[in-house]
Amino acid sequence: MNRSNKNITYVFTCALVAALGGFLFGFDTAVISGTLNDLQQVFSLGDFSLGFTVAIALIGTIIGAMSLGKPADIYGRRNMLFLLAILYLVSAIGSALAWNWTSFLVFRFIGGIGVGGASVISPMYIAEISPAKYRGRFVALTQFNIVLGILAAFLSNYIINIVDLSLNNWRIMLGIEAIPAAFFFVFLFYVPRSPRWLIANQHFGHAEHVLARLGTHSQDIDQEIQTIVQSIDPVHHSISERFFQRRYAFPISLAIAIAMFNQLSGINAILYYAPYIFKLAGAGDDTALLQSVAIGAVNLIVTMAAMLVIDLIGRRKLMLIGSAGYIISLAVITWAFFYYGMHFTDTGDTILLVALFLFIASHAFGQGAVIWVFISEIFPNRIRARGQSLGSFTHWFMAALISWTFPIIAQASGGYAFAFYAFMMVLQLFWVIFIMPETKGIPLEKIQKKLGIE
Repeated sequence: MNRSNKNITYVFTCALVAALGGFLFGFDTAVISGTLNDLQQVFSLGDFSLGFTVAIALIGTIIGAMSLGKPADIYGRRNMLFLLAILYLVSAIGSALAWNWTSFLVFRFIGGIGVGGASVISPMYIAEISPAKYRGRFVALTQFNIVLGILAAFLSNYIINIVDLSLNNWRIMLGIEAIPAAFFFVFLFYVPRSPRWLIANQHFGHAEHVLARLGTHSQDIDQEIQTIVQSIDPVHHSISERFFQRRYAFPISLAIAIAMFNQLSGINAILYYAPYIFKLAGAGDDTALLQSVAIGAVNLIVTMAAMLVIDLIGRRKLMLIGSAGYIISLAVITWAFFYYGMHFTDTGDTILLVALFLFIASHAFGQGAVIWVFISEIFPNRIRARGQSLGSFTHWFMAALISWTFPIIAQASGGYAFAFYAFMMVLQLFWVIFIMPETKGIPLEKIQKKLGIE
């Protein structure tokens, strides 16, 4: 496939803008970790209430993931990205100015809707504008931006804590998200609508113009449009056809499985509660936040490495490597919590930190790099938005469940929680070996044929 550098540069730029939704996704997800102590004091929260305060945003992501896929089919991917930018902006400003616990929950819930929507729409949009040869790397820009947002949140939390504005620390930590949200909104004016959405809605002239700028797989725009029309198959299928049917059983099961395993690794529990985990192991506030920054840096570096090879070695190999790393690191973390209990020594703290680094690296190289790419690829054009919504809904439902229950279980012993996560990753390894198909380098319209979809 020969594409001009101009086409590829334009696609990359559009993908990067759409992936800013991922940056805000990551920032919003991780920023809460640095505010937990202040929130407990300001709003007088117990362990259960603290878990609910963290989980409320995740409940929002469930709503966002469930509800924004169909509007993306009706109003278009780009219009929904504009809506996400507005939700992030409202959430950031509102959370920073919250006057009581209830108002805080409302604004965090709104931000959660934005995160859930971003997990559906950003990777779907990028997949639909990207050439097959580069699709893995371009969709993985969403994950890169997610981990960049996580690192930015950890770093800004650490800096704000060092400056120390007393009870205002948590407000600044949450409010600073308004800046990238505003940039996201402005940059969206410079990206086109998805050509596949345009064709599905019979805007063929506009689609032809967009494809001319993006480039096509065959270098023949008319042929590309015809291929997309055939994959949508409007004679036998419509945008309103039933989603849960035997024809789509395999991709549905794949999306649910990879999304469940993603959260059953315990990744969101660690990202949300990283300083909390380090404090359980005896670290002070500043040290716990700094160690969280280090975890964010490892996440970013390894994600960059995964992006370089995802279109070369494929999705399955990344998942195999990541699964092995998960199992080893979680086993060590489990042992450390059972062995040291609540009395970690310097040696124990080092072991825990190294194991958490390995865990984050394993996630970034495997599940983190693959999940949004894989889910965006396995569904036909005509149901991709709903398939992406299902995968995202499953992901965020499990994230809410894990994050809400973690502090309660961890108070008894962190070992029980991490032992469960380790067992789940053994099951993931078997799933990857025996069930997960490879999708690298295959045009979207051909993947559905590989999966046996008419």
